[in-house]
Amino acid sequence: MVIIRVEHLVKHYGNLCAVDDISFEIMKGECFGFLGPNGAGKTTAMGIIYCFMPPTSGRVTVFGLDVTLQPSMIKARIGVMPQDDNIDPDLSVLQNLIVYARYFDIPKKASSPRAWELLDFVELRDKANVNIKSLSGGMKRRLLLARALMNDPELLIMDEPTVGLDPHSRHAVWDNLAHLKVRDTTIILTTHYIEEAERICDRVAIMDNGKIIEAGTPAHLMARYGGNLEDVYLRLTGKKLREEIA
Repeated sequence: MVIIRVEHLVKHYGNLCAVDDISFEIMKGECFGFLGPNGAGKTTAMGIIYCFMPPTSGRVTVFGLDVTLQPSMIKARIGVMPQDDNIDPDLSVLQNLIVYARYFDIPKKASSPRAWELLDFVELRDKANVNIKSLSGGMKRRLLLARALMNDPELLIMDEPTVGLDPHSRHAVWDNLAHLKVRDTTIILTTHYIEEAERICDRVAIMDNGKIIEAGTPAHLMARYGGNLEDVYLRLTGKKLREEIA
């Protein structure tokens, strides 16, 4: 079953072409990753998929719904984990989740148990009543993941989910995503990290200068072009990706 269908998507910002005629499909239960450097067009493509901005041309459907015509129906069924930290600093960890649930008209009698369940999932139960300012960067990323899951989304969209994290925190997020994949949650993410793409993604789209240069499973790409996934990326783009944290 196709969850996301993108057909000849183009996005211009003035004279800049951020996304340049890309097409792809994502199937139910699949984890699909955009791999590429800053400015490649990854975040712009994602923003269009979750109805944050309109396309200049082309067509994008999510659950068979057009992103320009039926954004509210799409947003009700997806969870978004942004790259930037936009957690409310004036609320506790638990309050951030319960207040966010109101956007989906989830009553408190349902949102409170759901929030505790997700705090267990991301291993933040012991931080439930602390202020956001006392959390580490890794804890904030895990809280953003929990918040994105409050409405039990069919599709989870993540922009650089582990950017800037230490190895322990990064692996904790990867473990969470592995559990979601077992539940057949469809996931789309952007990443700079080779190891993240290899470990999490069923398929990868290598993107640069607004274009998808190549797409396929990590194993297929490595078999076709030789070497590891970083070698493939370097061969296709002539660029190196961000250095991985050991």
